Amino acid sequence: MKIASWNVNSLKVRLDHVLQWLESEQPDVLALQETKMTDDVFPEQVFVDAGWHVVYSGQKTYNGVAIIAKEAPKDIITDIPDLDDPQRRILAATVNDIRIIDLYVVNGSAPGTEKFAYKMDWLDKVTAFIEQQQAEYEDVVVLGDFNIAPDDRDVHDPIKWKDKILCTKEERNALDRILDLGFQDSFRLLHDDSGVFSWWDYRMNGFARGLGLRIDLILCTDEMSEAVTASYIDLEPRKWERPSDHTPVVTEFDW
Repeated sequence: MKIASWNVNSLKVRLDHVLQWLESEQPDVLALQETKMTDDVFPEQVFVDAGWHVVYSGQKTYNGVAIIAKEAPKDIITDIPDLDDPQRRILAATVNDIRIIDLYVVNGSAPGTEKFAYKMDWLDKVTAFIEQQQAEYEDVVVLGDFNIAPDDRDVHDPIKWKDKILCTKEERNALDRILDLGFQDSFRLLHDDSGVFSWWDYRMNGFARGLGLRIDLILCTDEMSEAVTASYIDLEPRKWERPSDHTPVVTEFDW
């Protein structure tokens, strides 16, 4: 079972990239974030013609999530209890008996702002939703763009980023509360090293200079973690023409 996540930063712009990557890498599941398109213009037939199943939840210009899979996703959820949110940031579906929860976590702007408070409240409600899903489904994977760097190994300059958005203690504690439900950061099961990133700012030639963060995560249950055979970040799409500022992250399971 090969599961991947990719913030494509506009599926309209990166559709060919996604199709190319799907063809070459053949994941069982690819979760997308920031599709930035409404459901009525989502290119569903393009994926169907290429042999894929797809479900999606989008909005114009911002946000948007999708799950592309070899097998048809079932039991779709796009809205969760107690979170009255027009932003399309959450998509849950079952693929091959694994519950996939695709998240595009709120950025939060800056500590101390209304947007930061909104992010923390959003994370609290999503954590409760994940716990509810665990009670219903045995095998759960939570993945996506978390907009949180788990620890200083995941930051190119921890001193510069200390207490900044994506790296605050409050955000990391919120991520820990999800992990404490019984999840593992699948990448860290196999890699202890620092300096491996999934996002690089377009500005200041960030990718070439290694000025990145690891904020795209694949979390799996403790039981599933025992079946992880590989977990990696695919840098190649970040080298393509007009790339997303993120690149795919992948975890493989002997499942």
